[in-house]
Formats: sequence, C-alpha cells, structure tokens
Amino acid sequence: MWPTLVANKIFKKRLGSSNFIADFPSYKEPLLGIVDIDQNSKTILNDHKDTHKYKVFVSTWNVGGIAPDEDLNIDDLFETFNNSCDIYILGFQEIVPLRASNVLGSENNEISMKWNSKIREALNKKTHQRGKDAKKQELKKNFPNKKENPAKCCEAPHDFQCIISKQMVGLFISVWIRRDLCPFIRHPSVSCVGCGIMGCLGNKGSVSVRFQLHETSFCFVCSHLASGGSEGDEKYRNSNVAEIFSRTSFPRGPLLDLPRTILDHDHVIFLGDLNYRISLPEETTRLLVEKRDWDSLLENDQLIMELMTGNMLRGWNEGAIKFGPTYKYCPNSDIYYGCCYHGKKAEKRRAPAWCDRIVWYGEGLKQLQYTRIESKLSDHRPVKAMFMAEVMVLPELMKNLQSLFLSERYEQIKTPLEVSTTDDFVNRKRSSFRL
Repeated sequence: MWPTLVANKIFKKRLGSSNFIADFPSYKEPLLGIVDIDQNSKTILNDHKDTHKYKVFVSTWNVGGIAPDEDLNIDDLFETFNNSCDIYILGFQEIVPLRASNVLGSENNEISMKWNSKIREALNKKTHQRGKDAKKQELKKNFPNKKENPAKCCEAPHDFQCIISKQMVGLFISVWIRRDLCPFIRHPSVSCVGCGIMGCLGNKGSVSVRFQLHETSFCFVCSHLASGGSEGDEKYRNSNVAEIFSRTSFPRGPLLDLPRTILDHDHVIFLGDLNYRISLPEETTRLLVEKRDWDSLLENDQLIMELMTGNMLRGWNEGAIKFGPTYKYCPNSDIYYGCCYHGKKAEKRRAPAWCDRIVWYGEGLKQLQYTRIESKLSDHRPVKAMFMAEVMVLPELMKNLQSLFLSERYEQIKTPLEVSTTDDFVNRKRSSFRL
C-alpha cells in the first residue's frame, strides 16, 4: 500500500489547489458585485484607489508531535484582549510525530481539527468578552441611570472565520479572518512542497497559502526546513528554501493575471521552524546564553547572515530579536536541552538556537511586535509577530461602477460559473464574471 501512497504524495502536492478546509467554501469565489478585472482596467483603477490598513497576526509553533488536550489554554498566544487583529495566521510544525506511518501513510486531519477548535475557541471567546465589555460601557454612557439588559451585553461585534486550513504530514497552517472581511476575500489557494525523504516527502517542506483581500494579494509560507547543527548543514536549509520558491505554484485564474509564485504576491511572510543555528562552538554558545548575551549570539546566527549576504533570502526582513533562543528545551522545563541530562544521553545535546522565525518580503508591511511565548508544551517556544499591512481598496464610486457593469450583463449569464460566449467583450477577455 505504501508505494501507492508515496506516489500520490509526490504527484498531488506540487501545484496550488483548492484542496483545503474552510468554514465557508462559498468564499472560494468572489461574491456578486466583486469582479475580476484585467490589467488595463487595474491600471485605470489604481489612479482611484484608497489604502486601508489591517493588523495581521502571525505565529509559528513546533509542538513536537504533542496533540492538544482539553486543558490546553492558548489564550496567551493571541493576546486578543489588548491587541485585536483583523487577520490571524497560525503555523505549526510536527502536529503529528514524524514517524514513517505518518510520513508515508494517508493524511489524518484529526489532530489539525483539534488545533482549529482550540483556535476558534480562543479567538472568539476573547472577541465576545471584548464585545460585552464595550456594550456595557456604551449603555452606561448613554443611559447612566438605566439598569442594563444582560441579553444586550452578550452580543458580539465580530467573530473570526477560518478561510483556509491545510495540513501536510506535520505541517499545518490555519488562516482566520474577521467575519465582516470574509466577503472581500478572493482566490484562496494552497500549494504544498515536500523536501524531506527522497527530496519530495512531507516530513520537511512547506505549506503555502494565498488569498486576495480587496485588491491586495497575500502569501504565507509555513515551513519546516532541514535540521542539523553540524558545520555546513545550513546549506541544506538554503536548498530547501530554493526548492520551496521554485516548486510552489498557484493557479493563475481565468484571466491568467493572478500571482503564480510566492514572490509574485504583494505581501509575503515566511514562517516556521527554519532550523537555522548559531555558527559557534557549542560550549561558547551555551556560555553566551547563560550570560543572555543575545547580540554576540545573533552576530553568528545563520539566518541573519543569509538575510544579509546570502543568495536565497537576501532582501527579506526580520524584526529585532529581543528574546532568548527558542530551541531546544527539556520537556516541561525552562532548562535548555543538554544541561539536564548526563551520561549517554548527553551525546544528543543540541546547542540553543533561534530555530523558530518569521520573516517578510515586500513593501507595505510594518512589523509592530516580534516576541516569543513561554509555553512549555514542547521543546520549542512559539514565536509570534504582529504586522500592519497596507491594502488597496476601491472607493465606493468605483465599486458602484463595477456593480453597475455587472448588472448590465447579468442577463447574459446563463448559469452560475458560465458566461455567454456570444459576448464580444468576454471573448476579448476584458473581464471575468463569477457568481
């Protein structure tokens, strides 16, 4: 059975697709009144665009094959009570153990669904609480002498919906959007690239997701790169990045005008257990960690050197690191691995390193926060970042013109997803209408 499964994994996971889980599959296509426009029209509309700013939350967490139990609380990961965002991107690595049965066998999304349940609960619980508090304040301000109605205080202003959720072996990425923004999401798609066993299996690699919010495209790459702390192992990680960039591919759309590669998108964020280490002797690294001399360690950080002088990630950006190395910890402990074991097990020591990272590419992204969370669930500490993203939005006048144009040709649409082939305008591929 395994040879067939391996072949399926090789041939099914190279190109972008709509093979993902979402709360509302209907949002995979644009809603009525939101149409695709060709490049010439975009040039005209660019002269009339507005720019809105949205907060984007991004996190990465290698959970070491540990499934979330009922008691796991991930509220600290979000901090939504004080810092509410519009978009939440959560990337995970090793949500299942990377043993042969999981790498070669059929995909089991039971664990990923558990993580999604935890995410939904944490996001919407804090949102609902914030809504109740705001409602109470509003009632108290407007009606200071009137007793408030508890039922009214339970109304939530916003909650979050999952628009993309995708797993490849241990890699898992989940995208959540404020409910009122969902109608403005178009062209969600995923692309999986395996870089592990035989250079193609999913124990290492990436799961990339893309979507368009209003007129701006986003791409998020959740990855788990080659491990190893020996000299020269960073070359394998760089090779993985090259493979991910070259093999990740998304559908171009009916007008062939959508971004195809990762770097074609307006905003790109690369996150995950990138596994880059510190190019210093282990004992020197441990000594500097004990002194909390992050600057000396970061001067020898492999990823920073790649960002500055490398070939694959030169020109990418990363926020200032003001936190300790995120790997590798003893189980349920604040002690780095190698300090808590002696004897034979000491041979498996791993020098501390900032393996878990978030970097970005492109204009219009401003990082507001970059830190780690002190969860002891696995031997990694999760890392999170918050961004302010600029998004191009058509003014109401241009939206009305689009809607009017759509309505004038509505009679020519015979069935959903079908446009009259007798329309000379459509034959010249000036626009695409989909219901």
